Amino acid sequence: MATRTGSKDRGPRMRGADLLAQAARCMESDVPAALVTVVGAQGSTPQRPGARMLVYADGTVNGTIGGGCVEAEMARRARAAIENGRPSLTSYDLTKEQAGDEGLVCGGRMEVFIEPLEPTPDLVILGAGHVARPLCALAAITGFRVSVLDDREKYATEQRFPEASRVCVGEFETAASTLQLTPRSFVVVVTRGHRGDAVAIASCLPVKPRFLGLMGSRAKMVHVFADLVERGFTSEDLARIETPVGVEIGAETPEEIAVSIVARMVSVRRGVQADRIRSMAAPIPGRLGRIGTEALPAK
Repeated sequence: MATRTGSKDRGPRMRGADLLAQAARCMESDVPAALVTVVGAQGSTPQRPGARMLVYADGTVNGTIGGGCVEAEMARRARAAIENGRPSLTSYDLTKEQAGDEGLVCGGRMEVFIEPLEPTPDLVILGAGHVARPLCALAAITGFRVSVLDDREKYATEQRFPEASRVCVGEFETAASTLQLTPRSFVVVVTRGHRGDAVAIASCLPVKPRFLGLMGSRAKMVHVFADLVERGFTSEDLARIETPVGVEIGAETPEEIAVSIVARMVSVRRGVQADRIRSMAAPIPGRLGRIGTEALPAK
């Protein structure tokens, strides 16, 4: 059996099919994990393409990609991928010195694909007004598990938010604990005023959620940020807040604003940077782009 350095072991080396079945169970039961697969190898390496291991958020490892330093490093990167939700293709150079230290007769390069097995992402909507309703519906359709919280009983109801997994009446000051926010949570703040926004954000910031968006104008942002500074938050904390939240599509109605916000959350979930969001339309290729502009042949 390969040695596992710097990681916990859940038992003997697993067959590929068993490992993939376990990965599937992780996704079904919302257990954060990452699948690490050797996709390329050059020179002498401890494992060949196709070797896999499953890494859990607590550092536990099932399977192996060769043990030793390479496995420990890939386990570390896998845990980072679990946190940020981004897949990555990476390489590892195993020098002869490292191989000797690990008791391996090899020295080459391994290419490894790290794929976080993301559980159903949680979206917390703080505020239950006009934008919150289409935002909840659209986010649920696109695969988010949605919770809604407002301090007004007549707004925070299951009848207004039938797509939500949870609808709560509660104070914004305790939103993070009430809804059990984690660093993997998505949060959108859409309360009825900048004071409520500041209180809600102040509750969420210490958790460092994966996405924290605030709906409102730039003028509103100044008021909210000033309030947060008075509460002791730093510029680094404020930089975690995306406001105005969403992507620029000229949205005006609550439904259009919801599309803008969900588009941005999907881009975060899929690891697409904000500055890469653009139209996917491609130019018409070759002669197809010149039809009707070319001179007709002479008769």
